[in-house]
Amino acid sequence: MTEKISYEERREERIGGRLVAMAPATISHGRLTMRICSIFDTYLRGRTCEALPDGVAVYLTEDDYFLPDAMIVCDPDKIRPDGVHGAPDLVVEVLSPSTARYDRGRKMDVYEAAGVREYWIVSPGDKSIDQYLLTDGRFVLAEHYAIYPDWMLAHMSDAERAAIKHEIRVSLYDDMAIPLEEIFERIL
Repeated sequence: MTEKISYEERREERIGGRLVAMAPATISHGRLTMRICSIFDTYLRGRTCEALPDGVAVYLTEDDYFLPDAMIVCDPDKIRPDGVHGAPDLVVEVLSPSTARYDRGRKMDVYEAAGVREYWIVSPGDKSIDQYLLTDGRFVLAEHYAIYPDWMLAHMSDAERAAIKHEIRVSLYDDMAIPLEEIFERIL
């Protein structure tokens, strides 16, 4: 028997003035969002910045509010009972088939215009993270991180394998580096 989600439980975002219903998360999506937020939360304990989980609304324009999969907010005045009002410092979006075009399109544009300093697009299927940094008011792809399957590694040169980065460096902190294996552990 398949249980349906009730209207009250349905989650939605406002993207470009349109309400967009969000599909329930897959196991891999849920694991990734929980793991990334947990890593952020552990690192940030005792600091000014705060990690906020999936489901917390971010209000950026009259036409847009989003539910990012994880975020870091360093200005406590932006955090209110109904969500974050203003740009988080770092936003993470985990791709799913139904949201990928928004995450790489309108949402990315709005995050950029609002001044989000760092934006991650996480692909569960590829086990990869595209890390964008705000530079002169524009997102620039700073790094593409990935866990490569053995068959792909076998076709790489020694120099290509040596150039692979095994941890993502969070630009907000000089000492925050997260092993990719930790992020993508148990991802199906």
